[in-house]
Amino acid sequence: MLIIPAIDIKDGKCVRLTQGRMDAETVYSENPVEISKKWEEAGAKLIHIVDLDGAIKGIPKNQDTIKKIIQSIKTPVEIGGGIRDLETIKNYLGSQGVKRVIIGTVAQENPQIVEKACKMFPEGIAVGIDAKDGMVATRGWVKVTSEKATDLAKRLESLGITCIIYTDIARDGMLTGPNVKATKEMAHAVNIPVIASGGMSSVKDIEGFKGLKLEGIIIGKALYTGAINLREAIEVAESL
Repeated sequence: MLIIPAIDIKDGKCVRLTQGRMDAETVYSENPVEISKKWEEAGAKLIHIVDLDGAIKGIPKNQDTIKKIIQSIKTPVEIGGGIRDLETIKNYLGSQGVKRVIIGTVAQENPQIVEKACKMFPEGIAVGIDAKDGMVATRGWVKVTSEKATDLAKRLESLGITCIIYTDIARDGMLTGPNVKATKEMAHAVNIPVIASGGMSSVKDIEGFKGLKLEGIIIGKALYTGAINLREAIEVAESL
């Protein structure tokens, strides 16, 4: 099981939001590149990068910062936020060091793009499913739909996506522990790998996922506050 550190970028800075609210941000670093180097040195095998401005605007907004990160480290990255057309997907996946892109809003609103992208880049497309009370949330978590997260996952699985990144919005950035029950339901609903995200507060939370066939766990705020040590978290995950 991978432990995947998150770097969320807003206005070129490394920030963390609380429950995805853009008005509830904490800036942890003015230099996301240095943060990426820190996570690489701690042993990360994959880094999760989100363009928060892109998620809200619907088009990438922090490409320059993301490009600098990719050029500065050897660790592969996955990128999400504002990826809603094939051109953006091509641009990101054409960069050396980008393992995959994460499609969110467009997966729910325009699955044909996901299907085309999967045919063009068979190993390069993941879908981020963000949920509130089990229902899919889109457009930077601003819009909550009437579709169940597990139903969307089943619908998209057949298109050829590599994995699902499942985030429980209510837990994200709260340091209250992950929603293991909802993550378990998601993992059982599909046959492709699932990555858990949202609410990680201690190394013990990692142990709560024991027995679940997760590809990994994304950790954000807990790494920045010091509640979780990345090197220790990786060791625990590898022992499960």
